[in-house]
Amino acid sequence: MQKVIDYLTTHNEQSIEQLKDLVRFASVSAQPEKYGRETLACADWLVRHCTDIGLETVLHQTSGNPIIVARVPRERVANPDSAPTILLYGHYDVQPPEPFELWETPPFEPTIRNNNLFARGAADNKGQHFAHLKAIEAYIRTGTPLPCHITFLIEGEEEVGSGSLYSFIEEHADSLKADFLFISDNGIPGLEHPTVTYALRGVSAMEVELTGPDRDLHSGFFGGAVANPAMELCRLMAKIHDDHGRIRIPGFYDRVRELTSEERESFRMLPETDESVKNLTGVPELYGEDGFTTYERRTSRPTVEINGMTSGYQGSGSKTIVPSKASAKITMRLVPDQDPTGALDQLEQFLKDQCPPTVRIKITRGHAGEPYLTSPDGPFATAARTAVEKAFGHPALIAREGGSIPIINEFRNCLGIDTLLPGLSLPDDNMHSPNEKFSLECFEKGKVMSAWLFHEIGVQVAGSRD
Repeated sequence: MQKVIDYLTTHNEQSIEQLKDLVRFASVSAQPEKYGRETLACADWLVRHCTDIGLETVLHQTSGNPIIVARVPRERVANPDSAPTILLYGHYDVQPPEPFELWETPPFEPTIRNNNLFARGAADNKGQHFAHLKAIEAYIRTGTPLPCHITFLIEGEEEVGSGSLYSFIEEHADSLKADFLFISDNGIPGLEHPTVTYALRGVSAMEVELTGPDRDLHSGFFGGAVANPAMELCRLMAKIHDDHGRIRIPGFYDRVRELTSEERESFRMLPETDESVKNLTGVPELYGEDGFTTYERRTSRPTVEINGMTSGYQGSGSKTIVPSKASAKITMRLVPDQDPTGALDQLEQFLKDQCPPTVRIKITRGHAGEPYLTSPDGPFATAARTAVEKAFGHPALIAREGGSIPIINEFRNCLGIDTLLPGLSLPDDNMHSPNEKFSLECFEKGKVMSAWLFHEIGVQVAGSRD
């Protein structure tokens, strides 16, 4: 292992320059008409880089963006007949960079400030999956046999729903067989508090539209005589929660799996405080369901959120009307064992029951993804936590995250494998926001973590099989 770690140290500056090359590609999957060529060029760059490292690499064309599969050659694996196989996942597409005016430096011109690399995609997810690639390179270039087979899957549509990947996993299930999946596309509370994430919330989306009059009406002529859809929408949305932050939808909590006492005790070891969340978010006070900590509310409890509301005149000045329509976009974050479709059924029925007869209601369902939960114990989890501790020099904590990665459940359903997420991003890395960055210290420690992860998988899994 010392040769591997020494290689990562001596080649650190080179790997930073290579990461800068990677984030220069404006691989924005949500805007193919503008960035389609850049996205394809990014995939080609990764194929060349993986091949140069010594991986057996194939670029698979899809109806969308290409999918890259890169494997460690069998001859590079110690005891290849009995070695476990792990699958690594990453994505090379990034979020749109807008609004440009809020960036201190151009989003696709990587800039280093205060030991952070600023660029769109630096943390989400190019820097994180590139750390794994560099660890594999260190093994191969130093002639150190890898303790496990590794298949690296890198897609280009994660930020738009991974549409091509679902069918790809089904069609290539045999060649993607593995014992476990690791993803670094998430965060840690801080450098002194590294974590391994074992649970994610699911998501369900819906749009609600209320229609009153068949056109906008003069508020002086008709105000007070017809219901205002904007006002009725506000009243309807306000009925979803009670005064204690609890969701009032009948049956909504029936399938919620409660946290164990061990989980709640483990969460208390995390450094997050109410004051730190207030400072991070800029809110004057926090809010949430009674009986739970802020961390539990944002990672382990279900939510219903209004993502946007639209009605009436939006231009400058005033326009005295009763608007014809009002709409709201809603998403729910769901926890084990909630069913996304069932939750949509419950919300839809609740809104229809509460809607007054003075307006007509139309509901359009959107995307949905199941929540995810696996055990934070077992040989693969032990390997991950040990690797994290060796790289960061601090005990690895276990954590849940409030976001969603729906494709993880497809890996479980099609390949029968579980997933852990040893994240590398910091809370202030501005994922999906202007001035996205990636800590170069996290990048350096992430490479070391990944190198130790491969080693520990060989130790822990081989030991458990013996």
